[in-house]
Amino acid sequence: MVPCARFEMIEKIKNFLKGLSFRTGVVVLLLCIPFYILSFAQMAFPFLSAQAKGVLWIVLFGLAKTFQYGGITILGVEGVKRLKAKFGRKKNEE
Repeated sequence: MVPCARFEMIEKIKNFLKGLSFRTGVVVLLLCIPFYILSFAQMAFPFLSAQAKGVLWIVLFGLAKTFQYGGITILGVEGVKRLKAKFGRKKNEE
């Protein structure tokens, strides 16, 4: 694939994700939490081989990162500011 074509495809994906709603971005962002939990919790299963644990970790951790970055892309800068304002501490309260 030509580097220019790859850049255009990435831009098309970014623009599609940015067109989604704030609520969709929050849902996608929250979906990364169960995948992070699963990616580390499966290490405690004694019945899985080391190779299976490695493959599961790569897949689950990759999905977690995909949901995380996808959600942040959907939200954009203004959406992240909106979430921080809602869940972050206010300096007045400290």
